[in-house]
Amino acid sequence: MMNAFRRWCEKILRIPPEPEAPPGDEATARIFRAAPAYFRLLMIMWVISNLFIFLFFIASIGTGLVAAIVTARHQRGAEVVAAVFGLVLFFIVALLVFQAVFRLAVMRLEYEKRWYVVTDRSLRVREGVVIVREMTVSFANIQDVAVTQGPIERLLGLSNVRVTTAGGGGHTQNKQAGPNLHQAWFRGIDNAEEVKNLILERLRALKDSGLGHREETVATATSAPAGTAFRDALSAVLDEARALRQSACRPVRQDS
Repeated sequence: MMNAFRRWCEKILRIPPEPEAPPGDEATARIFRAAPAYFRLLMIMWVISNLFIFLFFIASIGTGLVAAIVTARHQRGAEVVAAVFGLVLFFIVALLVFQAVFRLAVMRLEYEKRWYVVTDRSLRVREGVVIVREMTVSFANIQDVAVTQGPIERLLGLSNVRVTTAGGGGHTQNKQAGPNLHQAWFRGIDNAEEVKNLILERLRALKDSGLGHREETVATATSAPAGTAFRDALSAVLDEARALRQSACRPVRQDS
């Protein structure tokens, strides 16, 4: 049944079955997946959220049902009221069960379709099924690579790798609503140090080759001669101004 649901989602939502490598040499591409413990973490969150939803709705409907029965127990039609409330409760429970199973199937599919690809020049992160979020980051724009880990993730042996690009280190970006477009996350992996070291190693190799600072090199090479010529022109103007000043201050000789 899960395979049929997966094929249906891939067809309807047009989900690519395999990851595509970002710009760079495909021979250097490394594909990383979320660890199995990450799905267990999602399951824990799924159980907690569904327990809260079930308890809330059952308590609300049950309280109304008891109140209606107590109010109408000395009146005709108490059995009808109880039957109606019982039917409503049944449909609500069935709806809650359906949404819980559907969310579980989507969550499993999101876990399977979450992947991270690193080449020699860039990386790509893709997550989501209903709402697909895909981000490609060039190594030339990376400013920081950090490993984060919460208490529950620490218990499960999971970590996250946060890659921050240019413009993503300020507090203004963090206060904006929605996902931060200057941060790419490798979530729920059990080899965070390996991923971090790989990114840093390839970032250093790119910078050593000079490709990572190509724009800066071109700008410096272009602006350096222009700056030297400008300084020479200013020196010439200054020398002429000094000569004119000396000529103006020289006393005029009068012949007798």
